[in-house]
Amino acid sequence: MTEEPPSSPPGADREAPSGPEALMQAASARIQELEAELAAMNDRWMRAEAENANIRARAKREVDETRQYAVQKFAADVVEAAENLRRGLASLPAPSEGEPEIIARLREGLAGIERSFLAILERHGIRAEDPTGAMFDPNLHQAMAEQVSETHPPGTVLQTWTAAWTLNGRLLRPAMVVVAKAPEEALPPPLDTTA
Repeated sequence: MTEEPPSSPPGADREAPSGPEALMQAASARIQELEAELAAMNDRWMRAEAENANIRARAKREVDETRQYAVQKFAADVVEAAENLRRGLASLPAPSEGEPEIIARLREGLAGIERSFLAILERHGIRAEDPTGAMFDPNLHQAMAEQVSETHPPGTVLQTWTAAWTLNGRLLRPAMVVVAKAPEEALPPPLDTTA
């Protein structure tokens, strides 16, 4: 069995400098080499730290968004229940003199349930917004019809069929609205093509 000579450190295969000036030049060159290597490693380390900080921030933002909007599908279903409750209240006859007491109590009870239900939804970030009188916004509203209006500027929401619902500011369901349009101008008379 033959023994291999011990491995030499890097740069050992260079010829050893002879003389003090050559020794100083070699030492200075090696110091510059090591400083350049240190600067390069420091730069790589700083870039890696910045990338890690970005990854942590992105992950935190994604977790926060997931937590905040995880209930979006459930919230949309709950909004449907709130709208059905509103439709039920609207279907009751208007209050009148001499109406049966049971109808008045039913109306009051359902109105109280609706107020309580909407307050619970608002506590959890679900809000209804009635856009009547505002300008039409295609990001929040769905135009179901247009209606000629001389008293409102074109594009104004004249009537709201259903409110716009949001979850922590994010749209769950657009408002169903009727939008004002300008009156049609009188058409010019048809051209006489018989002459």
